Amino acid sequence: MHQNQSALIQLHIAVLMFGGTALFSKLIALSALDITVYRTAIAFLAIAIILKLQNKRLRLNNLKDYFIVAGLGVIIGMHWVTYFAAMQMAGIATGIIAFFTYPVITVLLEPLFNRTRLKPTDLFNSLVVILGIYLMVPDADLGNQVTLGIFTGVISGVFFASRNLLQKKYFSGYGGPHTMLYQTLTAACVLSIFIDTPPQALPLQDMYYLILAGVVFTAIPHSLFANSLRYLSATTAGLISCLQPLYGTVLAYMLLSETTSMTTLIGGILVVSAACFETWSITRNKR
Repeated sequence: MHQNQSALIQLHIAVLMFGGTALFSKLIALSALDITVYRTAIAFLAIAIILKLQNKRLRLNNLKDYFIVAGLGVIIGMHWVTYFAAMQMAGIATGIIAFFTYPVITVLLEPLFNRTRLKPTDLFNSLVVILGIYLMVPDADLGNQVTLGIFTGVISGVFFASRNLLQKKYFSGYGGPHTMLYQTLTAACVLSIFIDTPPQALPLQDMYYLILAGVVFTAIPHSLFANSLRYLSATTAGLISCLQPLYGTVLAYMLLSETTSMTTLIGGILVVSAACFETWSITRNKR
C-alpha cells in the first residue's frame, strides 16, 4: 500500500512537471528548434548520469536497435519542435490542448500498425475532438497565429502518437529512461544542424532555464513516470496523464498571467474528455 501511494505521488509530480515544460516556450527567448536542441542535449546528459548512478547498462542489445531508436529520436525531436512552436504561436493552454489530441490520433493511426478496425466509439471521439478544435480556432486562415499554433499542436500530436506506436512495436523491450537516453541524443544531434543561436551566444538567463527544462522538467519526470508504472496500473497512469493540460494551463495562469477565452476552455474540455475516454478504453481493453 505504501509503495502504491508513493508511486501515485511520483506520477502526479511527473505529470505536473510535464505540464510545466510548456512554460519554457515563453520563458526562453529562443526559437522552438533551439529550445528543443539544448533541452534534449541537457536531458541526455542528465538521464545518462541517472542510469549510471543506478548501475544500469547503457548499451543496447543489438545493432538493429540503434537504427530503430535513431528513427524514434528524429520523430520525438520533431514532436518537441512543433510542441514548443504551437505554444509560442497560440499560447500555452491552447497549444497544449491542441497537442492533447494525440490519444485520439493514436487510435486512428493504430489500425495502420496492427491491422485492426476502428470502433464506432473511436469515430465518435474523433468527431468530439474535431468539434473541440473547431471551437478553439479563432479563424480558418492559417495566417492567423493562433490558428497556425493549433494546427502545429495537432501535428505535434501526430508525431507523438506515431513515435509511441512505433516504439511499442519495435522497441518495447527497453525501459523509459533507457529509451529516452538515445532518443534525446538523436534529437539533439540531428536538429543541432539547424540551430540559430550557438552555445556561446546563449544569454545567461536562457542557459539557466534550459538546464531547468532539461534536468528538472525532462530527465526527472521521465524517470519518476517510468518508476511509478512498476506499481500502478496503465489505466491509472493514463488517466492521471490527462491532467497535463490542466496543470499546464494553471501554471501558465499563475506564473505568466496567461488567460484563455470561454470557447477555448469549452473546446479544450471536449478534447481532453475525448482523450481521457480513449485512454481509459485502451487500457481497459488490455486487461
